[in-house]
Amino acid sequence: MSTDSRPTQSADYAALSAGYGALLGALLVASRDKGEEPVRPEEALSLGVATFALAKLVAKEKVEGWVREPFVYEDGEQRVPKGSGLRYVIGELLTCTRCTGVWSALGLVALRVMRPREARVVTALLGASAVNDFAQAAFTWTQARTDAAQVRASREEREPAVD
Repeated sequence: MSTDSRPTQSADYAALSAGYGALLGALLVASRDKGEEPVRPEEALSLGVATFALAKLVAKEKVEGWVREPFVYEDGEQRVPKGSGLRYVIGELLTCTRCTGVWSALGLVALRVMRPREARVVTALLGASAVNDFAQAAFTWTQARTDAAQVRASREEREPAVD
């Protein structure tokens, strides 16, 4: 869809960005009194993996369709933002895992700053979910390769190579 046909204006995107900026600013102010390093650099990987899992859950999984429903029309795998203006912009955000990931990261880091103990539990849960996603995808890929190799071998047995 070209940007000219989108039912939005720059102000709609600016409002969403302003909301993100305001939340980020509030987080920065809140983190001032949380010690030298409220989030340690070595936590970036676990927070990143957790962010991946949360963004995928919100933007793609059927179980979270209720979150997207006011903003996104879904027909099977096809997801199209609804309405116009800010509603449409939020629909765009909720159909993009990278976009949802930015907001998910803000929420997870905010939780880490404000409630470190609880954040570790949430991060571990989402991290385990992400590892499961990768393991399931790897298993599916490996199984598909094995199945394809078996089909090729079966064909070769029936049709010997001609020299």
